[in-house]
Amino acid sequence: MDSGRDFLTLHGEARQLLKVKSPAHGGRRAPFLPSCRSDCKTSSWQESPQGHAGHPDVPSCVNCGYRWLQLESSMALAGTLVGSRTPGLFPYFLPSWIHSCLRKADKNKDNKMSFKELQNFLKELNIQVDDSYARKIFRECDRSQTDSLEDEEIEAFYKMLTQRVEIDRTFAEAAGSGETLSVDQLVTFLQHQQREEAAGPALALSLIERYEPSETAKAQRQMTKDGFLMYLLSADGSAFSLAHRRVYQDMGQPLSHYLVSSSHNTYLLEDQLAGPSSTEAYIRALCKGCRCLELDCWDGPNQEPIIYHGYTFTSKILFCDVLRAIRDYAFKASPYPVILSLENHCTLEQQRVMARHLQAILGPMLLNRQLDGVTNSLPSPEQLKGKILLKGKKLGGLLPPGGEGGPEATVVSDEDEAAEMEDEAVRSRVQHKPKEDKLRLAQELSDMVIYCKSVHFGGFSSPGTPGQAFYEMASFSENRALRLLQESGNGFVRHNVGHLSRIYPAGWRTDSSNYSPVEMWNGGCQIVALNFQTPGPEMDVYQGRFQDNGACGYVLKPAFLRDPNATFNPRALAQGPWWAQKRLNIRVISGQQLPKVNKNKNSIVDPKVTVEIHGVSRDVASRQTAVITNNGFNPWWDTEFAFEVVVPDLALVRFLVEDYDASSKNDFIGQSTIPLNSLKQGYRHVHLLSKNGDQHPSATLFVKISLQD
Repeated sequence: MDSGRDFLTLHGEARQLLKVKSPAHGGRRAPFLPSCRSDCKTSSWQESPQGHAGHPDVPSCVNCGYRWLQLESSMALAGTLVGSRTPGLFPYFLPSWIHSCLRKADKNKDNKMSFKELQNFLKELNIQVDDSYARKIFRECDRSQTDSLEDEEIEAFYKMLTQRVEIDRTFAEAAGSGETLSVDQLVTFLQHQQREEAAGPALALSLIERYEPSETAKAQRQMTKDGFLMYLLSADGSAFSLAHRRVYQDMGQPLSHYLVSSSHNTYLLEDQLAGPSSTEAYIRALCKGCRCLELDCWDGPNQEPIIYHGYTFTSKILFCDVLRAIRDYAFKASPYPVILSLENHCTLEQQRVMARHLQAILGPMLLNRQLDGVTNSLPSPEQLKGKILLKGKKLGGLLPPGGEGGPEATVVSDEDEAAEMEDEAVRSRVQHKPKEDKLRLAQELSDMVIYCKSVHFGGFSSPGTPGQAFYEMASFSENRALRLLQESGNGFVRHNVGHLSRIYPAGWRTDSSNYSPVEMWNGGCQIVALNFQTPGPEMDVYQGRFQDNGACGYVLKPAFLRDPNATFNPRALAQGPWWAQKRLNIRVISGQQLPKVNKNKNSIVDPKVTVEIHGVSRDVASRQTAVITNNGFNPWWDTEFAFEVVVPDLALVRFLVEDYDASSKNDFIGQSTIPLNSLKQGYRHVHLLSKNGDQHPSATLFVKISLQD
């Protein structure tokens, strides 16, 4: 085309003229010079008589029939057509697959897009965006001040939302000089960059089929830049392994071989002293995959047992109402067994009421007899699917039920956490309770405890001396558990191979704060109970650990924590099968649509990223990026960190994003914690969670990860 002219003639019946900004006229964008396939020498354009995705006037090459809108994706188009067009058509600068989405979203067919219509447009494109950012960009693009966008304003809006330099660069590395990725190029990217074990034509084609929005590119077995971005933002492009989002571990091993998602004082919504109790707290915990719930049971009025934190001013709820909530939600998030940890302070009469409620409300869900053939070790989660187990005091042993009674059964509750609390008023009420207030256990309730009999811990077994039976389990305060780990780390590990151990927070945590669960997991402790109602780094790590294995609430411990002859000691690390030194490199490239946490109208996010390693003490580490000022929409760091990890099976990686504040504590923006064994390599998006553990719909980090021996 002559650079001094403004018009390109299209040959065909309509003889339509399209105006193109050319360099001679100082266009603000580089010229769009259409070119065909490499083997076509003509580049002479006409309207397509067959039409393109329902648009009959889309131009195609006279010589080879290659259609213009097949050439480039929207983010790669450099030119802009601004002249004549058929009424009712959106501008040619957007590819055809977007045209159909625009039409669907344009409800009143006025060829303009209100903000609500653009939100629908983004949904059609499967693009998630924070409404506040979308509204801000909408206002910037609405140069006509009509509260709607048209023509070039729509292009500007779409590009501002989707154009990302780092994606352009990554795509160019993979595609070379081409505008699309072929199957072979995508396979190479999946092999060399993403380190996908299943990389091959089948995986590449499935990704094109799943994420490529252009039907034309899909038909040609190619991926455009739009499809590439959609892949990277999807579950397939996530830093968390897609394969680990389903149950993939062996679920046929004894219960003691698994970490179990467990809640402490599940009924509380707030603190331990005066906060409200609610059945809603049980529902929330179960919906998060929790598999061990606590019920603190006391005598209530009208012969109805109640649940609350004894000797405190927390509110009270009915035991029967809690059971109904558990019945309705126990297996919504996971089919694997739920353990009800009873802290029983009821008299014999109300214990019998409890037993009747358990049987009547839970019905066949309740495990009230021994499984056939399970007499020497704990049953597996697979064997106990759909079952609810009771943990509590029991008269006698597993066989025969209701047989011999032991001295420990004279006292119903084997741990009274209120007695450990450091609130003076609470301790005073505990100390002044009547001496004769030692409650005995009702046979009816005892018979319902099968595989989780509560006992006091009598020390680790030694050769030649009988220890705990496999169905007996002890509870430890966090302080006692830490002492045992320090004094006899390997003994605790071996004990936890065949027995369940429950850990609960120290008595001084009246504010419902949490302890780190990692040290307990390192010692093989299974039921590490946290206050689910209290957000913070401890719950972040907890949720990260249990998103593994399909978030079913059970995670198989590493082999060295399941070996009865294990020599592993988390407090005195030595060489062994657990030692597998790795070098982890994490390049934090950019962030996307980080939510505004300070609601001050003039406040703009100043984000920084911290990458943490949690695991054995030798592996614990933390690195921080610089602070990016006034940019929460698309901050750019491009900073690489290196970590040495020696026990990768116990390691987790936490990505924390904060809003930096020079004068006070940084504001939490979002985080994601991923077990190292679930961390994918290559270019990945880390999808951030809120303080309460909920998914931010559009907030991500773009990273590159590599893991080497």
